[in-house]
Amino acid sequence: MNGVTLDLEERAKVTSGFISGCSGHCTSYGTNCENGGKCIEKYHGYSCDCSNTAYDGTFCNKDVGAFFEEGMWLRYNFQAPAVSAKDAGGRTESAPEDLAREEIGFSFSTTKAPCILLYVSSLTTDFLAVVVKPTGSLQIRYNLGGTREPYNIDVDHRNMANGQPHSVNVTRHEKTIILKLDHYPSVSYHLPSSSDTLFNSPKSLFLGKVIETGKIDQEIHKYNTPGFTGCLSRVQFNQIAPLKAALRRTNASAHVHTQGELVESNCGASPLTLSPMSSATDPWHLDHLDSASADFPYNPGQGQAIRNGVNRNSAIIGGVIAVVIFTILCTLVFLIRYMFRHKGTYHTNEAKGAESAESADAAIMNNDPNFTETIDESKKEWLI
Repeated sequence: MNGVTLDLEERAKVTSGFISGCSGHCTSYGTNCENGGKCIEKYHGYSCDCSNTAYDGTFCNKDVGAFFEEGMWLRYNFQAPAVSAKDAGGRTESAPEDLAREEIGFSFSTTKAPCILLYVSSLTTDFLAVVVKPTGSLQIRYNLGGTREPYNIDVDHRNMANGQPHSVNVTRHEKTIILKLDHYPSVSYHLPSSSDTLFNSPKSLFLGKVIETGKIDQEIHKYNTPGFTGCLSRVQFNQIAPLKAALRRTNASAHVHTQGELVESNCGASPLTLSPMSSATDPWHLDHLDSASADFPYNPGQGQAIRNGVNRNSAIIGGVIAVVIFTILCTLVFLIRYMFRHKGTYHTNEAKGAESAESADAAIMNNDPNFTETIDESKKEWLI
């Protein structure tokens, strides 16, 4: 202060009523900021800074997504828009930084294939693409130079164009690529030894469709028509959230250009977190779906596993078993109630004087005059 350094912590140690070494709110509650949100210390509390994430909300846990109609696309330019020399004040635009590492994450849902989910172009021939093939399977294409053909990662054993939300996370560090889909375990891949390790001069990021000048990979060109139709959510490339920049007013909004009306939607919300299935019970681990046994939920008519793993036969068998169990339980309850109702002491209607009479019949005749009259009447004989 005024050029003088004040050691407040030391002063607090020798001043009564002060305790040094206290912790702020973020020390105790900073973990509440999710998905990479930064905890900001405040006087009476804290807040979560979600500016460098693809999420929104108080704790950075709300997905930011949008629905793409056919033909719509979004472009994010890594370089700021060009300005006049007068406004630039004599400054020159720096070249894009080469990347040795990329972290990509997003969620999507669609029923149409093929399509392009995400594409990153460059000022060179390098590119990165995440596409859905005509079969509905996912493919990741990397071209970093040094090879004749792009390096492809094909996930052929899962149908991603089934209308359900799917989560995709791709991380590359030099030649190692780690892919994680939904709740399945991460899988590592390695670029060819002749491949470069840098993504040179990234130019633009596209969502839904590629509108780029210059030469485009032939496979990408085939998947580019008619375009993506569905929902994209929480899209993030390193520290950039292009979809959030288009839907929220942020510092990066000037880098975004869209074609068509982008409507915010939660249709691409994160899929449910499910525990991984073992290879013995997971139908996706079968070599061929045609060889699936009756133990797996399989629909021969459509050639794919039945959703939720429930078929009609299983439902009927389960219903029959439930009815049988219910009937048995009801029967047991009735028997138990009947047994306890008649359990205990009992009394008889024996006639008085049964102890002194010769027999039980004699006691009844001695105590019931009507019985005697009945016997006398029965002994009379009549001649007709």
